[in-house]
Amino acid sequence: MWDKSKQQFKPHIYLNGSPFPDSFDESVVYYHGGTTIAIEAGLLSKQEVKSAYLRMKEHVQRARASTIGLTLYPPYPAGTFKNKGMGPYAYQNGGDWTWFGGRMVIQLIRYRLLEEAKEALEPMLDRVLKNNGFYEWYTPDNRPQGSSSFRGEAGVLWSAITALQQEMTK
Repeated sequence: MWDKSKQQFKPHIYLNGSPFPDSFDESVVYYHGGTTIAIEAGLLSKQEVKSAYLRMKEHVQRARASTIGLTLYPPYPAGTFKNKGMGPYAYQNGGDWTWFGGRMVIQLIRYRLLEEAKEALEPMLDRVLKNNGFYEWYTPDNRPQGSSSFRGEAGVLWSAITALQQEMTK
C-alpha cells in the first residue's frame, strides 16, 4: 500500500474500478490518521516519520487548520458522500481530531523527535484549555464539535504528556 513515488500510503485499491468520477484523483489524498496508525505499527523509518510530520504540518498550513490531527488532506470534494455531514473538513473528511494528532505526537516521542512532539502538542493543549473540555473533533478554524467529554481526546493527551515527560527526564 506504500506509494514510494509519492511517499505516502495509497488511500484505497479498488478491485472493480474507483467509485469516484475521473475528475477526482484520489491518489492525492494523504491520510494523516492512517499514516499515524502505520507508524504505530512500525512500518516507517525515523526519517519517514519526520517526513510524514513535516508533510502534516504543511497540510495544516494549507487547510488553515490548527493541528496535525487532520484526518486527511485534501478533503474529498462536496457531494462525494451521501451523508451530508461529510462535506470538506467535516468529521472524518478532513476534520481535526486530537485522537489522531495526539497519537502522532506519541510516535514523534517514540522516534525521539522531541522538539517536533512539543510543537505538535502545544496547540492541542491550548484548545482544550480555551474550550474547557475534551471535544471529539474540531473544524479547521478550531471550533469544537461533538461531545465535550470525549475520553479519546483526554486519554491520548494524557498519554502524550506522560510520554514526553518521561523522555525529557532521561
